[in-house]
Amino acid sequence: MKVQLQDQTLRVRIDEAELARLLDGAEVSNHTQWPDGVVECQRLALGATPGWQRESDGWRIVLNRAEVHAFASRLPSRDGLPITLAVPSGEPLQLLFDVDVRDSVRHRRHSKEGRA
Repeated sequence: MKVQLQDQTLRVRIDEAELARLLDGAEVSNHTQWPDGVVECQRLALGATPGWQRESDGWRIVLNRAEVHAFASRLPSRDGLPITLAVPSGEPLQLLFDVDVRDSVRHRRHSKEGRA
């Protein structure tokens, strides 16, 4: 999982293997150990409604299960799945969830060749 953050925009990009795990109900995560030894974790999961939660070691984003399944059926695609998360006293957080398009093309091409 790759995480990019700038101002109120957060982009989370995963590969096909991580997408498969996510669609199977597992959580996908990214861990970063900082020079002071602290480890922070960003997690991604599916649920009924999108949301964001602070956790003791980082944060967790829940994506709408139906939207992610519909998004996955359109892959490969350069367009991500945009989600707006409300912020109590400020500009909303604009989240963009996507699947690495090069990995998706490669993965899906091999899948089709295997069926031929």
